[in-house]
Amino acid sequence: MTADDSGFRDADADFLAERFEAHRARLRAVAHRMLGSAGEAEDAVQEAWFRVNRADTTGIDNLGGWLTTVVGRVCLDMLRSRRSRAEQPLDAIATPAATAPATATSSDPEQDALLADSVGVALLVVLDTLTPAERLAFVLHDLFGVPYEEVGAVVDRTPAAARQLASRARRRVRGADVAESGPARQRRQRQVVDAFLAAARDGDFDELLDVLDPDVVARTEAGVATGAATVARGAATFGPLAGVARPALVDGATGVLVLVEGRLERALKFAFVGDRITVIDIVTDPVRLSRLDVRPV
Repeated sequence: MTADDSGFRDADADFLAERFEAHRARLRAVAHRMLGSAGEAEDAVQEAWFRVNRADTTGIDNLGGWLTTVVGRVCLDMLRSRRSRAEQPLDAIATPAATAPATATSSDPEQDALLADSVGVALLVVLDTLTPAERLAFVLHDLFGVPYEEVGAVVDRTPAAARQLASRARRRVRGADVAESGPARQRRQRQVVDAFLAAARDGDFDELLDVLDPDVVARTEAGVATGAATVARGAATFGPLAGVARPALVDGATGVLVLVEGRLERALKFAFVGDRITVIDIVTDPVRLSRLDVRPV
């Protein structure tokens, strides 16, 4: 390889990196809507870049649409992994590059990102009740305009099957209470969390069951616990920390911070359906804590 050839390769790599960065905001918005976590969204976008950097992107007319499908595949893998871990008890838990061209239109990536962000946390609650394939089909098609042909390629289904996935998800979304105003929703959710913390401080198992959805999921870096009884038993041991927990918005969702001697020891992020908690994300890893968007209230 000559010096000129090397220069051309470096220039191509720089050009691809610049084009990827131009779409990063939109890709992050797609991943955030898929995964419900800013930190995981960043991980997904970074993994997408690794895949893109290894792939042959020549001949792709619409890089933005193609990148969206790459991120979709990454998020689908992460959602499936998350669901498989949910089948294991807490104490039991200590990809090829995309090559199909995409044609989804995106005239303004920044505008697409703003549009996705406007959907709000309430929708994320509903999305958490969908299967990974339903969630991906709804987010890609309904929120970001990806054609069913490309959605089907991501989830290994026919376009007609992808349409059915999105339709089922759409019915769930329409049937959920996502119209409640932000302040009113946050007040109601804050009351539920206050009741949860009070019950945890007192070790009141029955009161904990009252505020937990029967199929509640509690996720930590160590593993996943499912079911109201299991999560309530774990929450009852949270009593001492519940006493120093403070309300906050965590990645835009209702949550609490636990400060020990002025240091953020852990953050809890809640998702709700109605007046019951359906998901509790518990973050204790210092690196993940540093990446959270935390706003005390």
